[in-house]
Amino acid sequence: MKIDLTDTTASKINKALVKGRRAIGTPAVGMVLTLVIVTDEENAYDALKAANDASLEHPSRTLVVIKRVSRSPRDRTKSRLDAEVRVGADAGTGETVILRLYGEVSDHAQSVVLPLLLPDAPVVVWWSVDAPRDPAGDPLGALGQRRVTDSYAAEKPVEELKARAESYEPGDTDLSWARITPWRSMLAAALDQVDCEVVSVEVAGEEANPSVELLAMWLADRLHVHVRRAVSAGPGLTQVRLETTGGPITLHRSDGAMATLALPGQPDRAVALKRRETSELLAEELRRLDPDDTYASALRFGVDRLGGIQSASQRPEAATWTPGELPVRPVHDSSEPAAKAAGASASASTPASASAGEGDPGRPTPAQMPPVKKADPQ
Repeated sequence: MKIDLTDTTASKINKALVKGRRAIGTPAVGMVLTLVIVTDEENAYDALKAANDASLEHPSRTLVVIKRVSRSPRDRTKSRLDAEVRVGADAGTGETVILRLYGEVSDHAQSVVLPLLLPDAPVVVWWSVDAPRDPAGDPLGALGQRRVTDSYAAEKPVEELKARAESYEPGDTDLSWARITPWRSMLAAALDQVDCEVVSVEVAGEEANPSVELLAMWLADRLHVHVRRAVSAGPGLTQVRLETTGGPITLHRSDGAMATLALPGQPDRAVALKRRETSELLAEELRRLDPDDTYASALRFGVDRLGGIQSASQRPEAATWTPGELPVRPVHDSSEPAAKAAGASASASTPASASAGEGDPGRPTPAQMPPVKKADPQ
C-alpha cells in the first residue's frame, strides 16, 4: 500500500503510517530499529531495494531522506516536504517513508526525521553516497547509534578512508569493511590450522579499492609483520599470501566467486568467497550496534603509510602476472622476528599476532597509537 503526501508535515506522515497499518490489518508495530538512508534521487532506488532486502532479516522503519535542489532562487527560499508512505508488500517486512525535502527545510532534515523515529529503538544512519566528512558530527548522524558509510562509492576511495580515520567515533563503520569479513574469517581459520610463524604478507587487489587497503592495514596492525600491497586486475580482492616458516599460505580468488586455499602440507581446497550484494553487507552491519574496535584499530593504522601504488599501465608488458609476481609496494617493514601464528584466534577480528613487532621503528608503540574511543554505557 502506498500513500502520497504533498506539502505535508511529520504529524500527517505518522497518521498515514497508522492508517496504512490498519488498512492492511497489522496495527501492531513489530520493527526492531529505524534505518535512516541519506541519498540522492539517482541512487534512491538501489539504496531502498537493498534496505528492503535487508529488512527480511531486520524488520525496520526505513526513512529515506532525499534533498532536492531547487532550480530558481525563489524556489530555494520556499520550504516543502513531500512524502511517500509504503506499508505491507511495498515496504519489505517493515515500513518505508520516502522524504523529499525542498528549499530551506533540506538544511534541517534532522527536524523532519526526529518525530518519525521508532520510540525506544536503535537508529542506524546510512549514507549510500556522499557521506559527510564527520558522520558523527552531522545532524542526522548524531541521531544514530550506528553510522554506515561506503568509501567505495566515493570519488577518491583512499582519500575517503583517510577522512574516516581522522573523524572516527565509536559507532562508525564502512561497507568496505564488511566486504572483507569472509576474507578475515577464512584467513583466521587458516592460521589456526598451522603451527608456524608468519614472516610476511602480500595482499593483491584492484587499484584504489578501499577493501583491499583495509585488509592490508588490518593484517599489518594485527600481525606486526612486513605487508605488501600488490595491484591486480580484480575483481576486488584477488589474493592474500602469507609467508610462514612452514611454507606459504595462499588464498586466491580470480573470478569473484570461488577461491582456492593452499596450506603447507595439505591439498588445495576450493572455498566459496563470492562478492556480496549491498543488501547482504547492510544486513551484516545491522547485526551489531556496538562499536567495532577492530575496524577502528585497522583504520587508524594509516592509509598514508601504504605508500605509492604501481598502476596497470606501469607494468612491464612482456610478462603475464602470476600471483607471486604482482607489482608490490611496501606497507609495513618490520625488522623484528615474525609474529607467532600458532595461537591465532578463529574469530575474524584477530588473526595470529604476537608482540614480536613492537620494536619496529616504523610502527608506533601501543602508547603512541591513537586511542580507540569506547562507547558511553547506556
